[in-house]
Amino acid sequence: MEDATVSTVGKVLQEYKDSVKTKAEELLVKGFPEKIVKLNELLETPRFSTRKLSDVHQDLNVPVPDPIRLDHSEDAPAAKKLKLDQNGEETSSGTKVMVLPTKPVPCCNKKFCKLIHIVKPYIEQLLEDSNLLKMWISFLIPKIEDGNNFGVSIQKAMLSEIQSVESKAAAFLDQISRYYISRVRIVSKAARYPHIDHCRRAIQELDENEYVSLRLVTRKVRNHYCSLHDLLIKNLEKIKQPRSSNAQFLY
Repeated sequence: MEDATVSTVGKVLQEYKDSVKTKAEELLVKGFPEKIVKLNELLETPRFSTRKLSDVHQDLNVPVPDPIRLDHSEDAPAAKKLKLDQNGEETSSGTKVMVLPTKPVPCCNKKFCKLIHIVKPYIEQLLEDSNLLKMWISFLIPKIEDGNNFGVSIQKAMLSEIQSVESKAAAFLDQISRYYISRVRIVSKAARYPHIDHCRRAIQELDENEYVSLRLVTRKVRNHYCSLHDLLIKNLEKIKQPRSSNAQFLY
């Protein structure tokens, strides 16, 4: 009974390995070229090629209230006096905007939020494709033996290149997350100090930088697909058969 269970598990495992090999080879031969063509077409659209940086500016929707006059005199109301810290220095909590009269501040710039929704799936797919290729090559690495390991070294070099691309794709996703985190910090500053125009300008600069970065990331994703496809196709024979069958006749 136990032998039958082990045999069944082994059969399922082998079926999984075979499916990984089939999917990876199909991805390399057919999937990668299709993605490269789609990304090239995407990069030629006006959203990614001709838009001016000033076009991504967006109204912050944080009003500028009337300034509160601060008085140092002893007769002034307590609410209008400057607060003193423990060292006796003046501090101020700013002129806080407690209510937004129209609508909340958008979580990001809507003018290129759509671009994030377009590009992000390509980044996530690059992560998935890299993981699939890693498993494919790992399953093709033969057992360790003395000699005739040139093909194995090629497999490991390809594996290292794929891992590098996977790490870069993960960094692209992290970059998008950090944009939201950075923007909410600056927007909070703008709501706390609405009279300081530097905060509003900082948001415009952040949006411009994110837009430029997003276009650059799209090109990098395309380039990673191109480089992986070119590299793996050129070395496909050694990847699939790292050790030649007639190696014994070389000695």
